[in-house]
Amino acid sequence: MQSYILGKGKFVDDFYLPGMLYLKVVRSNYARARILRVKGEITGHELKAVLPSVGEGGGAEQSINFPVLATQSVNFVGQPVAAVLGKDRYEAEDAADSVEVEYEPLKPVVDPEQALISEPIHPGTSSNEFGKVEMGKDFEIKDASIVIEKTLKNERIIPNPIEPRGVVTDYDGSTLTVWISTQSVHSIRGGMATALGIDKNSIRVIQTDTGGAFGTKSALYPEYVIAAYASMKLRRPVKWIESRSEHLVATNQGRGARARMKVYADAKGKVLGIKSDILVDGGAYPVGIASFAPRFIGYQITGPYAIKNVYVKARGVFTNKVPLGPYRGAGRPEAAFFVERMMDAVAKETGIDPVEVRLENAASEQFVSPLGLKVDPLKPFLQKAARELGYVKGSNNIGFSSFVLVSSAQPGESARIKVSEGIVNVWLGGSSHGQGHEGFVKKLVQESLHVPEGKIAYHKGDTKELDEGVGSWGSRSAIMGGMALLEAIKRIKDQVKAKHGSYSVDELLKGDYEAKVFYTPSDQSTSLGANLVEVERDTVKGIRIKRIVAYYDVGRALNPAMIESQVIGGSIQAVGQVLYEVARYNEDGQPLVGSIADAGLPTAVEAPHVMVKLAEIPSALEHKAKGVGESPTIGVPPALVKAIENVINQEIHETPIPYEQITKFFA
Repeated sequence: MQSYILGKGKFVDDFYLPGMLYLKVVRSNYARARILRVKGEITGHELKAVLPSVGEGGGAEQSINFPVLATQSVNFVGQPVAAVLGKDRYEAEDAADSVEVEYEPLKPVVDPEQALISEPIHPGTSSNEFGKVEMGKDFEIKDASIVIEKTLKNERIIPNPIEPRGVVTDYDGSTLTVWISTQSVHSIRGGMATALGIDKNSIRVIQTDTGGAFGTKSALYPEYVIAAYASMKLRRPVKWIESRSEHLVATNQGRGARARMKVYADAKGKVLGIKSDILVDGGAYPVGIASFAPRFIGYQITGPYAIKNVYVKARGVFTNKVPLGPYRGAGRPEAAFFVERMMDAVAKETGIDPVEVRLENAASEQFVSPLGLKVDPLKPFLQKAARELGYVKGSNNIGFSSFVLVSSAQPGESARIKVSEGIVNVWLGGSSHGQGHEGFVKKLVQESLHVPEGKIAYHKGDTKELDEGVGSWGSRSAIMGGMALLEAIKRIKDQVKAKHGSYSVDELLKGDYEAKVFYTPSDQSTSLGANLVEVERDTVKGIRIKRIVAYYDVGRALNPAMIESQVIGGSIQAVGQVLYEVARYNEDGQPLVGSIADAGLPTAVEAPHVMVKLAEIPSALEHKAKGVGESPTIGVPPALVKAIENVINQEIHETPIPYEQITKFFA
């Protein structure tokens, strides 16, 4: 962490190898078109690799694959069509002008609702639907006092980490070495091996310092495969660094879901049942989380509440947009927004305080939803949360939300410890891209092995040093990586005891010991959270966020300062989703976001005051910790929307809130 503060980080664009070539990707200008002819240095006729899909197209005989370089058709603006190389970026840019592509434009499918009735964008499929699931059991409640139906929507968002994507590849005739800004060296290695048709053991992937990711760097992208292929073909190192304009059109986007919600409740605000019809805008290809998102959103549609009747229909649809990928929360914020908006609607309809409605639907004991979601006792947590957050009944400028965070525990995580030359070296299967993994690593090693901090070295991901692992996403790093680390620590201590009869720090640091483990969890990992947001009228912008207060159960806080920074950063991202950020397209599928300013990112000027309070209810895991990283993007949006709704006295059904909906009120 100190190296970043001193400006000494080494990011992927800081790498230079002798004889290195620079890659430039030529992209489609059309959202949907046939390719009649393509002529360039590297095209799909030469590089026939595909990115394997996760699911099946609607009625397709085979999976819909994402071609690394398109040959027959393109399906979104920014899709790679050809690639060129140069001795520097300028030469590569000039060489791109020599690429010739002839298109026959086709009518694109842009709106996900229209995708349901439009002709399939992929030949050989019967519809644009994919990933279709039904969950729970259909039901009818004829004696419900209240029945509320609403359509709610989260528009797509461009992730925009401070460092865009990038990769450097080098092939020496036997081993392909990849330096990359990533969340998982192991997923990159596995994906490249599949795409290139080579043994994964002939690929070494090394994580460079990584300047943010938010889910967007968890996936394999075409550009990585093209760079690797060029290195293998030419036996020279190749660098590709994404420009911001490329990021805006070609990097997987997040959110992009709507739900038609129907809630049955009694006069006391008790929800008797929920029905939900979920539609996810999967973009052009079922990579990223497009196939997974409908089911995952539906699975969480009851939120943390004890609701016994649930029926969900969920599906994804192909559209002529960049594929859908994970963005901080990846299905959790969407589900929370949908259910929390309905809880507020029940409160409004019954005239009961919003927190009281939530308490009416909260269980005092652990509850398992009809869809299998395990939730810790919500009622005592909510009662304390209301006090900790400073909730006051009847306030007309605040919003409140509660949620359950489902951490991505499965399939577990790996860790390796190697003690050599007096240093305890640690590798984890998932490495940091801004979360400060070294903090909890050093804490757990110090506590268990009693080694001075200066004798502990945490290393970034490297498939040569740790050949098996998962990755950093889904609020899983400390809980799963930490458990794998503790298991490795136990083995190290046992080795010292076996050799010397007892454990001591001196004997540990004098010797050479090594342990490598893969920890597999036996259960779900969930935690509770609540947010309060207060807003006020602003004469310039209409609305000003006065404060955001978070009360999150993090289990044992392994690194309180880092948790606080994660919550503050995530809260600002949540503000962006509600007020500013959106990836819009016109009817021709052309992106309307031409610059980072158009993307609507909040700046320090818009950043509100965020107060973080922690409930440390120990988990059942040995280190007692729980997940936290995604919590603010789950809890803040519905609370902020409700606060604004109270001020403008007008219902809000989508994020971002249409600007005119706020300004019209203050006109």
